[in-house]
Amino acid sequence: MKKISLRNKIVLSIVLFGTIWLNATAQSDDIDISLSGDLVSSYVWRGLRQTGASVQPALGATYKSFSLESWASTDLSNKNFKEVDFTASYATKGFRIALTDYWWDGEGAANYFGGKSKNGNDSGHMLEGTLNYTFTEKFPLTLSWNTFFIGKGNKKENGKNSYSTFVEASYPFKVKNMDIELAIGVTPWESVIYQTEKFSATQIKLHVSKTIQITDKFSVPIFGNIIFNPDKGNEDVNFVFGITIN
Repeated sequence: MKKISLRNKIVLSIVLFGTIWLNATAQSDDIDISLSGDLVSSYVWRGLRQTGASVQPALGATYKSFSLESWASTDLSNKNFKEVDFTASYATKGFRIALTDYWWDGEGAANYFGGKSKNGNDSGHMLEGTLNYTFTEKFPLTLSWNTFFIGKGNKKENGKNSYSTFVEASYPFKVKNMDIELAIGVTPWESVIYQTEKFSATQIKLHVSKTIQITDKFSVPIFGNIIFNPDKGNEDVNFVFGITIN
């Protein structure tokens, strides 16, 4: 019998817990189900461009302080990029703690539950722990610490875990009918995932969004991100335009 790795046991546990939790709370008026999708001109994650134009659906369920979310991205070109993530989180008094399973081996990998990838991209699942804190409504600064702690794609050449970490500070505000957010993200040490050799800023982002009213009953949220990556080895700039449907 094929042995199930610790990583896949955790993934299966998240899925099983989510199924049981949804079944237990399905009849409650306190549960909130959300479904949305973004169409973006390119997919840029934490300062690193992943692929071109993509569709990115999201499905979530929240019950009191607990949330389960799924998010995915599939490119619209012929590059066969595909990512599927699942997140379980708990939020209280400004704090949020989360566990995310990332899987981005791509279209045709056929190894979601283990085994060797058929398309040659064989990083498998990677698990990340997150701790966020948002100060107050009057001062909505959010600080976020994100560390990958399990995953083949996070290993150095010597086989040791690089514990790739992304630390971000973000601050939202409004200008007339525009919602704006400024964010700065850094990697505090060497990282395989973020391709840095030491402490480095990998993302300076300006996010702007607004809602365009089409009719009295129909509107379309749009957004734009200008994203700079000032890291010496990954220096880049991207301007991403997106449309949200929810």
